[in-house]
Amino acid sequence: MTRTDGTVADSRPENQPKSPCKAALASWIGSALEYYDFAVYGTAAALVLNKIFFPEDEPAIGILKSMIVIGVAYIVRPFGAMIMGPLGDRYGRRFVLMLTLFLMGGATFAIGCLPTYSQVGLFAPILLVICRMVQGLSAAGEQSSAISVSLEHAPENRRAFITSWTLQGTQFGSLIATAIYIPFTSLLSEEQLLSWGWRVPFWLSALVVVTAYIIRRRLAEPPAYLNQVRDSVPPLKRVFIHHKRAVITVALCAMVNTVNMVFTTFALSYATKGHGLPQTQMLIVPVASNAVGLLMIPVAAVLADRFGRKPVFITGALTASLVMYPYLQAIADHNWVGIFGFGMLMHGALYSLANGVWPVFYAEMFPTSVRVTGLALGTQIGFALSGGIAPWAATIYAGPALQDAVGPSIFVVAMCLLVVGAAWTALEGKGKTLAELDESLAVTKG
Repeated sequence: MTRTDGTVADSRPENQPKSPCKAALASWIGSALEYYDFAVYGTAAALVLNKIFFPEDEPAIGILKSMIVIGVAYIVRPFGAMIMGPLGDRYGRRFVLMLTLFLMGGATFAIGCLPTYSQVGLFAPILLVICRMVQGLSAAGEQSSAISVSLEHAPENRRAFITSWTLQGTQFGSLIATAIYIPFTSLLSEEQLLSWGWRVPFWLSALVVVTAYIIRRRLAEPPAYLNQVRDSVPPLKRVFIHHKRAVITVALCAMVNTVNMVFTTFALSYATKGHGLPQTQMLIVPVASNAVGLLMIPVAAVLADRFGRKPVFITGALTASLVMYPYLQAIADHNWVGIFGFGMLMHGALYSLANGVWPVFYAEMFPTSVRVTGLALGTQIGFALSGGIAPWAATIYAGPALQDAVGPSIFVVAMCLLVVGAAWTALEGKGKTLAELDESLAVTKG
């Protein structure tokens, strides 16, 4: 029986065993280590890279340029999705997980070896942009492949919980990427930090590659993927023909990442450059919020397995955006209790409701035959729009002196209202097996 998406229904039994715990562990550790690589640039950009690669600019202009380089990695991610996604559906989820690991690790290590602007002039920021582009291409395939392999190995009634460990790993990687700079900023002089200290966190990516490789090489492909009958229609073509609406829905929902980008990247510059708060103390804020997130993400997933994906996701996206203004205003007021309290509430607790649920929420919108492609394309378009726009848009709305809290906060709320509208119309996967979802997403004919 032929389906409209080009696949052929397979009646063979799924006799390969599922490995939910192994899949969750491999996804968690691999994502934690790999997203350390990706996130460490964001911290460095807010603290030192503007002085190293854009030293001739005014401070606010240099920060803006370093934020735009962050955006470059997000802008190329949709193109990476069109490469990595079809590879994951055609050659396997594990294949892409290994490929992205080496791409990300190599690019991150290379950033730590780059010459500075004072050494080679304009060539330095050009090389930095190239490295960030490679990171973006790699990140495009990492999460979608890890989420797909976790979802397809998971028990039917615990899909949200098992897939959430991929995002908890990402959260842990972001935590380490921020925390790693605390001893450097507190123990090194500014001259030492700018000369060699900033490079060390990037060089640590060598450990990332070795550790993740050892873990991921033993992960088996999930039964749902292995038991498919292959066809000649490319996965990317099937997605564009049959799953365009799902891609658009996921892209809009993925713009909830605006909250994360403004909090982790813009707010650090807003606090240290705009309001003169000390770097070391401000670095502790995202560390504390990510620690809360590590606890909240599995809680959100359990709630999604019980009550549904949409209610938990929408609640998290809307409430997190509303706390952005109190957080930025606490920074402006130098109110450390408010900074930590609102930061952990907004990013650690409320944003984690959406962050812990979106892996299963988005992945269930696509059938197994094109899951990596559709998930990668939708999320990376949304991440490109939010990650590419949010840091510099918030910087502009904060004014030349980086002191206005209202403009960036309104921007975040507006983006999240768009997210809520998209999520409201999305498919709810709770209560259906993956086989039932595949049947409903791939309407048969003849």
